[in-house]
Amino acid sequence: MNKKATGTPVGILGGTFDPIHYGHLRLAEEMLELAHLQKIYFIPAGTPPHRESPQVSAQHRSAMVKLAIADQPAFVLDSREVERITPCYTVDTLRELRAELGMALPLCLLMGGDAFLQLHTWHEWEQLFDLAHIVVGYRPGFTLVDRIHTATPALRSHYQQRLCNADDLSQHPAGGIVELAIPKLEISATLIRSRVAENRSIRYLLPNAVADYIHQHHLYTHAKH
Repeated sequence: MNKKATGTPVGILGGTFDPIHYGHLRLAEEMLELAHLQKIYFIPAGTPPHRESPQVSAQHRSAMVKLAIADQPAFVLDSREVERITPCYTVDTLRELRAELGMALPLCLLMGGDAFLQLHTWHEWEQLFDLAHIVVGYRPGFTLVDRIHTATPALRSHYQQRLCNADDLSQHPAGGIVELAIPKLEISATLIRSRVAENRSIRYLLPNAVADYIHQHHLYTHAKH
């Protein structure tokens, strides 16, 4: 982290969002505040290489994200991965964002602790540190410090060398790892999909506009876990 930064950090939150729910939104809101971000780009995955295909189309998932974040000006829908027909790798998305936003703006890749501990399985994962900071949200009491011994030696080394504070994110454009304690809402997309398939209420698990969209388009009516 030797380059100097200019500008307030921007967050990047990717995911299948199948569907987006209050767990995603609360995580983003907490990180916006704790990491002192100016905005967060929500990037729905198009063809995710690490997991089975989402249950509904990228267009539906993107539309639900747009509805979910409509009342928070700091949240922005970025549909670039939805429009890509090849497998979507985070490193390529970050390179595109760098080309558009410049090399000096601090970028923060937002993720949970479980995802971070699997970072070594990501395509060109060590290049991520040249392109962005990584901000890891964890449940209080479940810090990476307690779990990093389960990581590969290479990932463990990066963690030990790059760990810094949220205030440091604005000083450099990329390269740091920050941990933030964030209360986790026990809501999952799997739970929502199964409740829809069982014709049960999903109110208060996700924004009303998203629930209405799911019902209007008859999404998730057949269970798939």
